[in-house]
Amino acid sequence: MPPKKAHKKTAPGSTPPSAKKEQNVPTTVVNEKETKKQAFVVRTIWTLLMIFGMFSIIGAGHIWTIALVLVLQTLVFKECITITTETARLQNLPFTKTLNWYFLFTSIYYLDGKSLMSYFTTLFLKTNVPIAIIRSMTAHHKFIAYCLYVLGFVFFVASLKKGYYKFQFAQLCITHMTLLLVVLQSYCIISNIIQGMIWFLLPVGLVITNDIFAYICGITFGRTQLIAISPKKTVEGFVGAWFFTGLMSVGLAYFLSNYSFFICPAEGDLSVSVLSGLTCDPNPVFIEQIFKLPPDLAKLIGRDFVSFKPIYFHAMILATFASLIAPFGGFFASGLKRAFKAKDFGNTIPGHGGITDRMDCQFMMGSFSYLYYETFISTHRLTLGSLLQTVVINLNPDEILMLVQSLHSYLNKIGVIDDKVYKKLEQLLQ
Repeated sequence: MPPKKAHKKTAPGSTPPSAKKEQNVPTTVVNEKETKKQAFVVRTIWTLLMIFGMFSIIGAGHIWTIALVLVLQTLVFKECITITTETARLQNLPFTKTLNWYFLFTSIYYLDGKSLMSYFTTLFLKTNVPIAIIRSMTAHHKFIAYCLYVLGFVFFVASLKKGYYKFQFAQLCITHMTLLLVVLQSYCIISNIIQGMIWFLLPVGLVITNDIFAYICGITFGRTQLIAISPKKTVEGFVGAWFFTGLMSVGLAYFLSNYSFFICPAEGDLSVSVLSGLTCDPNPVFIEQIFKLPPDLAKLIGRDFVSFKPIYFHAMILATFASLIAPFGGFFASGLKRAFKAKDFGNTIPGHGGITDRMDCQFMMGSFSYLYYETFISTHRLTLGSLLQTVVINLNPDEILMLVQSLHSYLNKIGVIDDKVYKKLEQLLQ
């Protein structure tokens, strides 16, 4: 008969080991639940703050929305450079960071500088501020940008240090790749804003909509993994999001196309706001048109014609890109994080990670929207604002005076100005 196992006596008033384990388990579960609850609250608060902030900035006008894009692109650039840089090596290369920021400034100046300087030229025309410097910088914009870049290139070569050549050239390549993926895309987004807020809001809204419905459809129907680099993404979520984003695109386009503030281009004055009463002759895509149906389809539905705004069709094209292609910008960002063993690009937004984690799909969507607009929608009209900027920048005062006299003569010939007014104007301009 085997001997009985000796049981360790428990001192009076003490807790048995088994009871201690039972006490610890609930505490751990409670802590996990509390942590998740706090994270959810923080994430929700910051989501609401971002939504409120975004709509406030959009309502403030085009120039503030452009400023927001410039700030976001700078933060994204910083996050991308940070996760791809070996901090330890930078301690021995003090000028590497300086060069990164210098190339960022040069790129922004080349791509966005002319548009912003044109805006300030128009703004200063309404005041007594001399604009000679801005005129000169605008007229020689490309050459100045080239000189700035060459200066940075020379400085990079001069800063090469023995033992760090490979690292320094790798940093130069990473910097230029980031500039291509961030600053160039931001330039496209800024151009969209200038052409009309709808070309900024519609793409942004479609990406957000697709992200939301991809999550909802994924947790509801998701069974099949979509791509290895992002294991939580499913085919069902991908396809479901495409369907719902397409539906939402028509509703969003309908809402935005009914307000002139959203559909009118800035016309050279970026200081307009939602309260400015911006008006324009709308682009034909915002005007309801009649379309003849193919005979078979007409017979099927019992009518020969349908009428709708072409923007609805264009919105569905944008929705298709936002659903099928733009998510790969997010997959690219996921691959980059995995390559450098980073969970997030940063912690700029509490509960959300870095700015790049929220903007990865938006950049690709912005560039597509820009090219799509320029190819299929833009009427390439010469606006009053752009014409005025061209005159001020490229003509001297005597030439401007001759232009004004020629315009007066033309208006007199077509009957807009009578002879009496025309003669008075001629006397004033002598």
